[in-house]
Amino acid sequence: MDGLSLSPVAMFLQASPIGKAVMAILLVASLWCWILIIEGVFTVMKLSRALAAARTGKATAVFAPIDAAGIAAGGLAVAGESSSEKRQRYAEKMSRAGRELLMRAEGGLPNLAVISSVAPFIGLFGTVWGIMTSFAGIAEAKDTSLAVVAPGIAEALAATAYGLAAAIPASIGYNRIGAAFSHVGVQLSHLIEDRAEQLAATSQLPAKKDAA
Repeated sequence: MDGLSLSPVAMFLQASPIGKAVMAILLVASLWCWILIIEGVFTVMKLSRALAAARTGKATAVFAPIDAAGIAAGGLAVAGESSSEKRQRYAEKMSRAGRELLMRAEGGLPNLAVISSVAPFIGLFGTVWGIMTSFAGIAEAKDTSLAVVAPGIAEALAATAYGLAAAIPASIGYNRIGAAFSHVGVQLSHLIEDRAEQLAATSQLPAKKDAA
């Protein structure tokens, strides 16, 4: 084979219709994977900047739903409620809003897990099909020379390569971005606890003191 035939485009053009379909699916999955990775990294950076701003006391629109949940909780008067109970009620409402915010922010992260687990099997199907093509070529030509089996084997290996090209970035992106979201989630929970304590301390709602 010459150098041109080893390029991804040349291997795609030389493949059978089934092989082309497999490679096309994997190519779309690979492109979608990188879109999800870029989106996930951008979202994590956005949340990290918002957390850094919130720690300095600056208002940020990113956490507006959480602040709104705290304000809504403050609008409810509970007779005989202690300050710790009030703080817990604020924290629960704000934590629920925080979890919903993180779920929306994660967006297509679960799709990375799907791509990382499914892409190798799609590539394996292309591999098996290419080997079957090689055996069919041997049966038709009644010859086991390399020239007969090479096209099918090349198609099989190309499908494997396409599958790995989609699965490896998806697996790495899912694990690294997922870990980053977990880290952001921990920081957000700490921020919510601090804000809930501040709201409970500054609230004008009637409350009894905790028993010593």
